Amino acid sequence: MEFTMRENGFQTQFEYGSLDVSGDAHYGFRPYQLMVSSVAVCSGGVLRKVLSKMRLDVEDIKIKADVVRNKEEADRIESIHMHFILKGNGLSPEKIEKALRVTEKNCSMVQSVKGSIRISDSFEMIA
Repeated sequence: MEFTMRENGFQTQFEYGSLDVSGDAHYGFRPYQLMVSSVAVCSGGVLRKVLSKMRLDVEDIKIKADVVRNKEEADRIESIHMHFILKGNGLSPEKIEKALRVTEKNCSMVQSVKGSIRISDSFEMIA
C-alpha cells in the first residue's frame, strides 16, 4: 500500500476506490475506526465461514463494537468488545460459543493485536 499526504490527512487507492484517512473525521476515516473495523469485520468474516462449515443456517450477522481508549496513553485502544447478533434457524448457544473460539484463533486481525488490545465477545441469537 502507498499513502499520499493530503492537506488534512493521507489517501490511498484500491481496486474499489480511494481511502481517505485523517485524525479529523471531517476529512476521512480516523485510524482507530479503521483498526476497530478491521478487527470486527475480520472476526465477522471468519465467523461466517466457521458457521457455514458447521452447516449452521445463518441468515445475517450484525456486529456491535464497543471500544475503550486510554486518554493517558495517546488515546490508545485498550479493549474492543464485539457483540454478535446472529439471525438464523437451528442455532444453539453451545455451537455459537464453539464457533467464536475457533474464530478468535483464526482471525488474522485479532491475532495481530493479541497482547496489546483486549478482545472480548458476546452474542445473541434472533429468529
